[in-house]
Amino acid sequence: MKNSPFIYGSIVSRRSFTDREKEIKKLTGNLLGGINTAVISPRRWGKSSLVDKVTDSIRIDHPGIKIAMIDLFTVNREEEFLEKFAAAVLKASSSRWEEWIRNSKKLFRNIVPKIQLSPDPVSSFTISFDWEELKKHSDEVLNLPEKIAKEKKINLIVCLDEFQVIAGFKGYPELERRLKAAWQRHKAVTYCIIGSQRQMMTEIFNNPSKPFYRFGEIILLQKIERSNWISFICESFSGTGKVITMEEAGMIADIMKCHPWYVQQLSHYTWNLTRKSATKTDILTALGELLNANLPLYQKETEIMSSTQLNLLKAVAGGEKQLTSTKVMNNYRLGTPRNVSKNKALLINNDIIEESESGYYFVDPVFELWFRKSFLDES
Repeated sequence: MKNSPFIYGSIVSRRSFTDREKEIKKLTGNLLGGINTAVISPRRWGKSSLVDKVTDSIRIDHPGIKIAMIDLFTVNREEEFLEKFAAAVLKASSSRWEEWIRNSKKLFRNIVPKIQLSPDPVSSFTISFDWEELKKHSDEVLNLPEKIAKEKKINLIVCLDEFQVIAGFKGYPELERRLKAAWQRHKAVTYCIIGSQRQMMTEIFNNPSKPFYRFGEIILLQKIERSNWISFICESFSGTGKVITMEEAGMIADIMKCHPWYVQQLSHYTWNLTRKSATKTDILTALGELLNANLPLYQKETEIMSSTQLNLLKAVAGGEKQLTSTKVMNNYRLGTPRNVSKNKALLINNDIIEESESGYYFVDPVFELWFRKSFLDES
């Protein structure tokens, strides 16, 4: 049985990665050149896969550069963030667990780390601190990368995924100030900050009143071009002994609006149904399967929405641009301008819709298809 050439739901492997040549070149140059960089895009657009591909190449081509990867998605408080940060940096600096322990004791002056190793210490290592001590001396953790880099005479790249999560921590403004104050002084460490809530992330890095203003360069990830998707889909089918025409590959890209996650997913479903040559019927059948697979999630999302939020989504589906105009508010029963602004902000923050210069659109193209079918009776 042949493995599917299409990957979604995890970081995409090199084999299944497509395009992003410009972003790869830019990010690689920045990280090697010591330029802090924020990579921003909605969820499932491939930013983590992009960073993973770039850092993998750097590991191979520049073995003297060490890389710490930190996923903040499940982190809920500052204490947990600092502990995870310290463990990742220590682990990245050496491949020997004995050195992790030795460094953790040597590099901290005012706080005493507690080390826990799993039965396989090479793959699992955690560190914890007394919270009262950590609150007083958190700068020791924040400056750990630079201290290690100088001690070992190496360069470090620290990648923090889902960075916007820390904005929800209690006392975040003070933490944000301390992060910037420490990291901006680091000479041997480069930071790659990855975030999925575009409005929040751009506010953090583009607002002159925020500590991280001009901390580094911002890469706003765009969708992959339709022509690149067509080539990728056709070549991927061909590589497994199956055939799909450029027209049908374009159909997949168009239905999914070139959304990286969903192009890969619909391509996989279609590939799985295809015996030898993919047909439009295969694509439509695959789309039905994809919609059914996501049905429980979409139902759950809309069940907790108010009637005015659902009506606002109907207005977005209708292509309305002036959501606070009297006509639009009356036609779609959106409530007051204040209600519209509140609901719009909530839907944007929850990655349901996105605002652009041309108007509003659904972030998730499959959710949009389901919403139109369920709430607007569109086939």
